[in-house]
Amino acid sequence: MSFSGKYQLESQENFEPFMKAIGLPDELIQKGKDIKSVSEIEENGDSFKVTVTTGSKVLVNTFTIGQEAELETVTGEKVKAVVQRDGNKLKVSLKGIESVTELVDSHTIVNTMTVGGIVYKRTSKRV
Repeated sequence: MSFSGKYQLESQENFEPFMKAIGLPDELIQKGKDIKSVSEIEENGDSFKVTVTTGSKVLVNTFTIGQEAELETVTGEKVKAVVQRDGNKLKVSLKGIESVTELVDSHTIVNTMTVGGIVYKRTSKRV
C-alpha cells in the first residue's frame, strides 16, 4: 500500500499531556487542540514529502528511507534523523520522541508519538 494521499485528522488521544511534555506553551496547546490538521503525503519509491497543515502553520519534511535527513519537529526545531520503513510503518526517533506512522488500511493512517511514558495517538482518514 502507498502512503500517498491527503489525510484529515479524525481523533487524537493525550494531545495536551504530550504537548506539555515536549515543552509547547499552554496558549499554543489550547489553540491547537481543536484544529483538524491535514497531512499530505507524497511517496515516490523511498523518497517522501510530508506536509502537515494545522491552521496557519505548515510543516514540511522531506526524507529518503534509511538516509539521514533534517526534519522539523512539532515545536519547530530542526533535527537530523533517519526514518526507517517496516512494512506499512514509518519509524523515526526525534530528540527522545519515538514516532511511528502506520498505514492501517487504504483509508486510515495512525501516528503514535511517545515521549517518556506519554503516548500521543492521532488517527487520520483519507480525504
